[in-house]
Amino acid sequence: MHIAVLNGPNLNLLGEREPELYGRVTLAEIEARTREQARALGVDVSWTQTNHEGELVDAIQGLKGRSDGLLINAAAFTHTSLAVRDALLAVRVPFVEVHLSNIFARELQARHGG
Repeated sequence: MHIAVLNGPNLNLLGEREPELYGRVTLAEIEARTREQARALGVDVSWTQTNHEGELVDAIQGLKGRSDGLLINAAAFTHTSLAVRDALLAVRVPFVEVHLSNIFARELQARHGG
C-alpha cells in the first residue's frame, strides 16, 4: 500500500514560524514520525512539501494510478485554491485533509479583527 503525504506553503518553517500557534516540532520531525509509523504498518509513504500552487497541483495529478491514498495539508491553499480542490476531485484518490491548527477558530478571528 502506498500513501502520499503532501504539504503546502510555509510548512517547511514549522518549529520556527508562530510556535505559539503551530508548536516547535519541525516538518522533518513530523515526517520521521510518520515514516516510522507507516513502516510499522507496512505502508510505503512518499513525502512532498512545496510553496508553489502549481507544483502541488502537479503532485496531486501525479497520484492517479500510483497511490492508494493521500494525506494533505494544503496550508493556505486550503482556503484559496480552486486548482488544488479540482485536482483532488479529478484524480479520484481517497484523501484526508489535515491541519495543524483549528481553521474554524482562525477564520472567526480574521473576520472579527482578532
